[in-house]
Amino acid sequence: MQSINDMETKNATELTEFIFTGLTHQPKWQVPLFLLFLIIYLITIMGNLSLITLLCNDPQLHIPRYLFLGNLALVDIWLSSTVTPKMLLNFFAMSKMISFSECKIHFFSFVIFSGTTECFLLATMSYDRYVAICNPLLYPAIMTNRLCMRMLISSLTGGLLHTLLHACFLFRLTFCNSNIIHQFYCDIMPLFKISCTDPSVNVLMIFIFSGSIQVFTILIILVSYTLVLFTILRKKSAQGIRKAFSTCGAHLLSVSLYYGSLLFMYVRPGSTRADDRDMMDSLFYTVIIPFLNPIIYSLRNKKVKNSLTKMLKRNI
Repeated sequence: MQSINDMETKNATELTEFIFTGLTHQPKWQVPLFLLFLIIYLITIMGNLSLITLLCNDPQLHIPRYLFLGNLALVDIWLSSTVTPKMLLNFFAMSKMISFSECKIHFFSFVIFSGTTECFLLATMSYDRYVAICNPLLYPAIMTNRLCMRMLISSLTGGLLHTLLHACFLFRLTFCNSNIIHQFYCDIMPLFKISCTDPSVNVLMIFIFSGSIQVFTILIILVSYTLVLFTILRKKSAQGIRKAFSTCGAHLLSVSLYYGSLLFMYVRPGSTRADDRDMMDSLFYTVIIPFLNPIIYSLRNKKVKNSLTKMLKRNI
């Protein structure tokens, strides 16, 4: 005869499929939102793929700065392709269900390339700019190909280990009351809200590890760009000031948008904000930022624009 605890455990593991609420329940908004995000997704993929192609084909861009930029574009493609297609399908799908196994794969794939790897990439890009501007004569000796590859591999490895940690703790959760995920993709925080198992340990792990990674990489970025700013401003010229804002302003804007949305979503797990506010933060982080990055990092870059112009002239 089964005990009550055994029956409760069995019931707690019965829910293995989840339903996304999506962005809207109003039919009048489904078509406009679908078209809007389809256009954003296509531009995101085309923009980042074009940037990668450009960086691969132009020997003048085969330097560390553009190696990091190309990998950032690859990360943005992966991030956008992990989240957006499922969101677009759910606008018109009769069933918005996803299995727990698919949800774990979704979460695992999403966090490796978006949450952690991109943080490390942004930090390495800021360090590269610091060395190039503050120590230009030593730049070739410091930013060697070996160091660049180590930094890229470390970024990916850090993302992988960080994700494995949270994925392992995700297996301890059970779901028995609700299978409604108030989100348009399978993120970990909405799962905590519907878990029958106390997610305090999971939340603590996110707060400690995700918070530490974000603080560590933010400090690297802030220190690097602060030193860059001081180095340029020492020249005391209008051209130097313009160069400082051109070098630091666009990058810091992108970093602020990226880390701002991350901080709201993951480093404040005890927040009482509404689900729709969480969804807007997630939308900005997963859809809008990969769309903006090619514009911020490429169209404001003179070498990239010149390379693009030459490529277009060759193809005409």
